[in-house]
Amino acid sequence: MSYDEKSAQTLAAVKRMEDGLAAGESDMYAYFTPDFLWRGNQGCGTKKGVEEFRRNWQLPLRAAFSDRDYKTEKFMADGDWAACFGHIEATHSGTFMGVAPTGKRVKIPYMDFWRVEDGRIADNPVSVDFASVMQQLGVDVFGGQGWENYDNGNATPATPE
Repeated sequence: MSYDEKSAQTLAAVKRMEDGLAAGESDMYAYFTPDFLWRGNQGCGTKKGVEEFRRNWQLPLRAAFSDRDYKTEKFMADGDWAACFGHIEATHSGTFMGVAPTGKRVKIPYMDFWRVEDGRIADNPVSVDFASVMQQLGVDVFGGQGWENYDNGNATPATPE
């Protein structure tokens, strides 16, 4: 199999999983190896295996955010690895990070990377921008000290001496 064919197979496996998530599927064994590793940034945690992924990511996300619409902006594939970035548009309908449901429509930005083995995902490093979600819900996790203040001219960045 050529490198391009491998990349295409990897991307197809990831897109099948993305379609399954978007459709609200519950059985993720068709998409992930039983012992796959989901590695999230701070606030997301690490999930070892399909059951942990379902219990500690998939179901809590569904409980906190309903009417989810997955908006992947770009997919890329490189051999047995694929990646994407995008966001989920969803309604905050359940408690999230201690914030009671607001009914607000929010954007949940993410970047995903996947390593595929034999047509299923074995490794999944991910970054989900929960700080952005909290900001949309009225909680500034940076206490007004976010570096966006440099960009909008509200603060001057420090420089090394």
